[in-house]
Amino acid sequence: MIRFFKIFLIVFLALPICAFAAEGERVSVEEISKAESYLSNLKTAQARFVQTTHDGQQLVGTFYLNRPGKVRFEYDPPVENFVVADGVFIYFYDAVLEEQTNAPIGTTLADFFLRKDFSLDDDLQLRAAKRAGGLLQLEVIQRDDPEGGSITFAFDEDPLELKKWRVIDPQGMITEVELFYLKKDVELDSSLFRYVDPKKKDRKPSYND
Repeated sequence: MIRFFKIFLIVFLALPICAFAAEGERVSVEEISKAESYLSNLKTAQARFVQTTHDGQQLVGTFYLNRPGKVRFEYDPPVENFVVADGVFIYFYDAVLEEQTNAPIGTTLADFFLRKDFSLDDDLQLRAAKRAGGLLQLEVIQRDDPEGGSITFAFDEDPLELKKWRVIDPQGMITEVELFYLKKDVELDSSLFRYVDPKKKDRKPSYND
């Protein structure tokens, strides 16, 4: 599996890792089912995000989601890097190097989040479920590749809402993202989810707030 962290190197920021690591109250099958259904039904969304990488780097930006297969992480100036998935490939643009790297979505951990239907009955497996740090947390791995990395989704519960996630890549690198002002079922411009080479385009794609 291609290293998800390498592709998302500059895309996530969140609360301290200890909030995920702390031992907490176990959750019921019904609560797990509700969180699973929430992720499956999360089709379009927009939010502000704060990202923290394994080395403590922090960045802020705007997150756009259009499942299946499409996502964009747009950083606030002066950062010009971005990540975009167009339904087939996921691209990371490095503005310093003025180059992009890409991979098929299905070969990365991004597939956990971007697939059409999120289900823990198929190739995904729930490795841990608990309530800690004031959040309901589900750690998910790939059933046939349990050492290939994991994503932990964390939810506020009243009402149930995705608050943040943590990615651990196969090398143990950790990236976290916390969401703010999440809006669901929003209309998003399709141009947000196309990779456009900034060297060939004077402006970034437009979008609807």
